[in-house]
Amino acid sequence: MKKILFVRFADTPFGGAQRYLKRLDKELKKRAYDTDIIYSKLPKKLPSWLKVILFDRYVQNIANKEDNALVFSLERVSRVDIYRAGDGVHKAYLRSKGFSLNPLHLAYLWLEKQTFNNARLIIANSNMVKEQIIDYYGIDKKKIKVVYNGVPIPESVDKTKAIDKLKREFGIDSSLPIILFVGSGFARKGVSEFLKIVSSLQTPFNAFVVGKEKHIKRYQLYSDSLGISDRVIFTGARSDVDILYDASDIFLFPTRYEPFSNVVLEAMSRGCVVFTTRQNGASEIIDDYFVMNTPDDLSVSSKIDTLINDSIKLTEYQQKAKERAKEFSIERNADETLTAIEPFLLE
Repeated sequence: MKKILFVRFADTPFGGAQRYLKRLDKELKKRAYDTDIIYSKLPKKLPSWLKVILFDRYVQNIANKEDNALVFSLERVSRVDIYRAGDGVHKAYLRSKGFSLNPLHLAYLWLEKQTFNNARLIIANSNMVKEQIIDYYGIDKKKIKVVYNGVPIPESVDKTKAIDKLKREFGIDSSLPIILFVGSGFARKGVSEFLKIVSSLQTPFNAFVVGKEKHIKRYQLYSDSLGISDRVIFTGARSDVDILYDASDIFLFPTRYEPFSNVVLEAMSRGCVVFTTRQNGASEIIDDYFVMNTPDDLSVSSKIDTLINDSIKLTEYQQKAKERAKEFSIERNADETLTAIEPFLLE
């Protein structure tokens, strides 16, 4: 059986795709598969567009030296065996934000076309992404397999302990409901919309915005202009995000474009009721009542108000979220991924 060479540009503890890759790699190693991960070793000071082009060549050189390996990329690389389109379709993303002549976007578009055309199998993490690949690049649907993301399912969640920890650290009023956002890259993932939505709530609340963002001051000022700076805490990136999931009641993720956000499954698995947009592939696995038509769909405010004022209904939906998340474990994801790639492993 062939060795599996995973490909991902950056090794970071905070990106959703990186966390997913490490979980999948760990699960396959538990099953005695021979795996390795190729990361970029390029200097950080190089222009971003040049780094992705050079990384493509770097991967090709390694792949050419491996006689008995299956190259399984989570990055846009011009020639691979398996491509998992966890970053979605860049051409679709650009349509959602407006076209740009940034050379990095042009490099991504060139690599994306090569990747979709040359990969022997494409794994999409949502039907939304599968349809975008077909619509934007004319790829045969038989070449695309949908495998939803998977996350570790916690054995238990101690909500009281988590709230106490946040109370000690941030001085929050522990009697108030907690509304959470987790994600890096605030513009695309909808932090402005998150702030606008929570500012329109009629019920007192605590809100946390977790994630890495170089323009975080801009969002803090916007929070102040909305009159909610005393209720919204910006934590930056955190390695203990599970504590925030455990403590929270509502996970609000009004993203503009997301192939399938791991944070939705992570939040559900730890008992959060999730609201997200139809532009997020993860919306395919939650009830339509909790799906926003657009990131600035303010009708979600009344739904959140209703829920946090009805403890019985809130608890019911939180339990349903946990049960639904159990259907998307990392073990199941590994099973489905192996089923998809097994014919190529056995060649």
